[in-house]
Formats: sequence, structure tokens, C-alpha cells
Amino acid sequence: MPITRPEFERPFGKLVDDVIDHSKQYGLPQEGLDWLQKSLVHNTIGGKYNRGMSVIDTTASLLGRTPNEDEYTRATVLGWMVEMLQSFFLVSDDIMDGSKTRRGSPCWYRMPHVGMVAINDALMIESSMYVLLKKYFRDHPRYVDLMELVHEVTFQTELGQCIDLLTAPEDHVNLSNFNLEKYLFIVRYKTAFYSFYLPVAMALYNLDLATERNLQQTRDILIPMGEYFQVQDDYLDAFADPEVLGKIGTDIQDNKCSWLINQALKRVTPEQRKILDDNYGRKDAICEAKVKDLFHELKLEQVYTDYEEEIVAKLRQDIAQVDASQGLKGEVFDEFLRKIYKRRK
Repeated sequence: MPITRPEFERPFGKLVDDVIDHSKQYGLPQEGLDWLQKSLVHNTIGGKYNRGMSVIDTTASLLGRTPNEDEYTRATVLGWMVEMLQSFFLVSDDIMDGSKTRRGSPCWYRMPHVGMVAINDALMIESSMYVLLKKYFRDHPRYVDLMELVHEVTFQTELGQCIDLLTAPEDHVNLSNFNLEKYLFIVRYKTAFYSFYLPVAMALYNLDLATERNLQQTRDILIPMGEYFQVQDDYLDAFADPEVLGKIGTDIQDNKCSWLINQALKRVTPEQRKILDDNYGRKDAICEAKVKDLFHELKLEQVYTDYEEEIVAKLRQDIAQVDASQGLKGEVFDEFLRKIYKRRK
């Protein structure tokens, strides 16, 4: 059975205590210990946990049985490391984007008495991952590989964020700077590696199954699946019912280099292009409505439906051809695809 959210959350307090205990050796004053604990809890608890729980679910799938206590503990630590990595990215991203809310509350940097202290808090959350990695994996044969994996995926995500910020700054709209090549780079490096590849690669290293063949098959399937997930996210931002989605989409007003705007740019007439130039990236509901009307006129809903069926058929074909001779199982990828196919939120 897949792990539940309450089961996943249960050991988190112990992991926070591990980080706090590690910090005490430096004589960190109590106010610093309290602040670090508050930051870790506020920023890491409350998400969907899809990335973190995937480490545990993947571990069980690869084993073909319920993990023993040591396997489960280490998989849980790795899962929470992924969630901490996500928290590090979100705290930083909210500052860069000037966002107002996160998970129904003010962004961390907008909380009372936080402000730009949040920059250092993000860095401490990132460093906390390595505190836990050392405590629980120092004697593991793949300790260095796990450390290098997290470092590399962190850097890849930051590269994706760099191009995202340079391509689509909120205060300067230039649709000529958009293209699908840039979009795919952003999606691949900002989202797909840490959201899809990282959890499975961690499970493979944890069970000492991370052969080059297994890692390559994992990349070949999960990076395109991560791209599909982000395309889906972009589509839902504009076309989904906000009540079902759980939020109001803002990509159009925020000048995002999304899949939809790139598909629109490939199809517009000169007159339609002027509508996009005049209205995209404007903090105005009327301008946003004009862009959405044009998306409908261009039949982008059908374009997305065709894309979804094509990419899912290709993913299923690739999953069916997974070479299981070195311990990897196609069911790992089937479960990822099951969770996102035809999702509506």
C-alpha cells in the first residue's frame, strides 16, 4: 500500500530535532535554535508531499515487499530531504517573484519579523538536508553518490530558474524572447529533475541498485514525464475551474513563458499576435480575458488533448520496454504516470 500523508509526516519532528541537536554543538543561542525550528516546520510541512512520499513508495516497489526498519528509515530521510529541497526552492522563488501567498498563508518572507531574513532561512533549510544525509548515510556505500546527486540536481534546478527569470521577467514583456526550446529547457531543469528523477534515483542509490543502465532508463522516462507534468500544469492554469484546481491561475498576468503562450505564438496571424503583445503579461483581468479568448479561438484545448494522448502513449511504450535485469521495475514509472494522467488539479 502507498504511504499516507500522516505516516509520512510522523517522523518529521525527529528529523527537525536532529538538525537542532547538530546546531547546538556550535553554541547557537536559543533564539537561533527556535528560529531554525520554526522555519523548518513552517516551510516544509503542509505541501502535497508527492516528491517525498515517492521515495518510500519507489523503495517498496523496487524491493517487492514492505521495507524493513532500516530501509524504511533511510527512505523516509531521503523523502524529507526532497521536501526540504522543495522548501528551499519555494522560499527563494517567492522572494524572486514577489509572491504573496503560499499554501494558503503569507509567503515566509512576508510573515511578521521575517522579511529578507528568509534568504538565510532558505540556505539553512538547504544545509539541513546535508546534516540529515551525514547522520543517516555516513556509513552507506553510496553516501558520496547521494551527496553528489543532490548537489547536481540542485544546480540543474537553479539553471532552469535562471533561464526562467531571464526569459520572462514580470516587469518587461517581450514575447519575441519566448520559444519552445527555451520553454523545454526551463521545464526540464527547473521541474523535471528534482520532481521526478530525484526521488527514484535516491531510492535506487539507497538500495544500491543505481547502475548506469538503471539511472539512464530512469532519466529517459521521468524527464519527459516531468515535461508532460509541467505542460499539464500550464494548461490547467488557464483552462481549469479554479474551484477544482484550488487556486486562481496567474501565468498570463505574470508573463510566464508557458506551454500555452508558445503554442499560441506558433499559430497566430499578425492581427492575433498584436492582441498577445498588447495584453499578455499585464496585471489586468480584462487583458487576461482577451488572451484566454484567443487561446480558445486557436483551439489550444484540442492541441493540449492531442499532445497528452501522444506523450502518454510514448511513455507507456517506453515503460513497457524497461530492462528489469538490474533490479529496476516498470511499475515504478506506471505509478508516477497513474498519478498525473488526466489530473484536474
